Order: sequence, then C-alpha cells, then structure tokens
Amino acid sequence: MASDDQPFIIKKVKKGGHGHHGGAWKIAYADFVTAMMAFFLLLWLISMTTPEQKKGLADYFAPPNVSETTSGAGGVMAGQAFDDKGAKVVADSRMDAMTAPDSSLAGPKVQSMGGMGEKGGAEHDTTKSSSVDLKSKLNNDYHAAAASIRQAWQAMPDITSIADSLRVDVTEEGLDIEISDQEGRPMFPEGSKFPYELTRKAIAALAPQLQKLGSQVVISGHTAAGAVYNDPGYGAWELSTDRANVARSILSEFGLSDDHIRSVTGSAAADPLFPNDPYLAGNGRIKITVLYQPPPVPADLAP
Repeated sequence: MASDDQPFIIKKVKKGGHGHHGGAWKIAYADFVTAMMAFFLLLWLISMTTPEQKKGLADYFAPPNVSETTSGAGGVMAGQAFDDKGAKVVADSRMDAMTAPDSSLAGPKVQSMGGMGEKGGAEHDTTKSSSVDLKSKLNNDYHAAAASIRQAWQAMPDITSIADSLRVDVTEEGLDIEISDQEGRPMFPEGSKFPYELTRKAIAALAPQLQKLGSQVVISGHTAAGAVYNDPGYGAWELSTDRANVARSILSEFGLSDDHIRSVTGSAAADPLFPNDPYLAGNGRIKITVLYQPPPVPADLAP
C-alpha cells in the first residue's frame, strides 16, 4: 500500500539574461542606408549635369521675386508691360519726360554731328551697320564661291596632277586664289608669259565664279628670286606683269567682264610667299584676290 506521505516536487525555472529588444534598430539602420543611397545618387546626378542644367534647377527652386515697391518701375517686370501681341514694352515715357532737360531753359539748338562727311550719329551708325551686314553677306558668298571653285577643279581629272599648286582661301581682305609653282612642276614654261594648258584650264574655271560674285578683282604676278634672263631689257618685273595680264585675258575670255578688274600688277620677287627662302620655286605664282568691293559701275546700269 502506497504511503500518502510522498512529497510533491515543484520545479521553478527562472529565466535569466536580458529581455527582447525588438526590431527598432533594424528600421533605423534601413533608414540610414536609404539616406546614404539617396546622398550618393544626388552626388552622381550633380556630377552628370551641365552648368546650364544646374542653373535651370537653381532658378526652379529659387523663391519668387516680390516687388518691394508699388510702382512698376522697380517691380518684377522692371518697368515693362505686355502689349496686345504679348511683346514686352518699356513703359518709361513718363520717366523720360521727367529726366529730359527743359527745352525752354536750354540754349540754341545744336545739331549733333558725327562720323565722316559730317553725318549725324544715327545716320553714321546706320551706315556702319549696313556696311557690316554687307560684308557679312559677302563673306558667306565668298565661302560658297571657294567651295564651288574647289568642286570645279575637282571635276577636271587632268587638273588633279597640279592640285598641290592650287589654293583658295577666304581671308579678311577677301577671297585669295593662288596658282603657284612647285619644285619640278612649274605653272609656266621658264621665261614664258603663257601658261601650260593645265594652268590655263585652272584659271579658266575661276571666271564664272568670279563673275557671279560681282566684286573687284586684283591680279598680281610673282617670280622666285635668282632667275637668269637672257634679254637685259626683259626681266622679272616684265615677266611677272605679263603673266598677270595673261591670266586676266584668260578670265576675260571665259566670262569675267573687264569692269570687275581693279588692277593687274607684277611684283617680281619683291613679295615672296616664303620670305625665309625667296629662291624657293613656290614663290613664283599668280595671285587673284577678290575684294569686298562691288564694281564702281553697277552691272545693270544702262548707258
């Protein structure tokens, strides 16, 4: 028989250590990482944008300008208003009337004079502006003419053999065209004023373009130093002048009218293309300069 005095054993387990802290730190860490990603993304975007884009962003986020005065002159629009067409109109007529000197207190009227020929200031400015506009237009026309001349030369296969002797450039003076000798490949026979056939073709191709430009043309002949001439009465000056005049006659034959010719000169060896070596063959050349000047007599003027 079991004894009723058997003891009951109760076990009590005591929990040790720290309690549960939760996941708040994870949220904080995630926020930190997100902020860092956003920061580096911002740095990348700033490094990739142009100064114009940065200025646009700055203007977008800039606070609006608020006028501190009740008048339009010092306000946001700086004294401007929109007319019916939406264009800005400066509304400063009243200010002009207030600041203009009283004509009754002024002395005798003096006409404002300025510029050459005693032209008024406004008239002089208008003339100067028209001259600048004309030269700008001519400059564009000359660039187009230079391209057309190069194309005309390229369209002639036999001229490609002397391509190194042909040059056309637009300069501050106008359109410069040079047909120069090369070592072992002269454009003219020695001592002769008449060019080789290829040289003649290259000169003839210029005439239609020069006539189309309608400007003044200066033609000059040049020789290299050191040449020996058999005839004592016929030297570098005569030869360079004759070559320039023959070039003029070729241009005239193929369409360039005489009223476009301003001058035909010979410079002998006085104006070398290579000053450091006046004996170089490349100093012998024909130079054709188209100036920024129209003919003295209009082409459409009837006699």
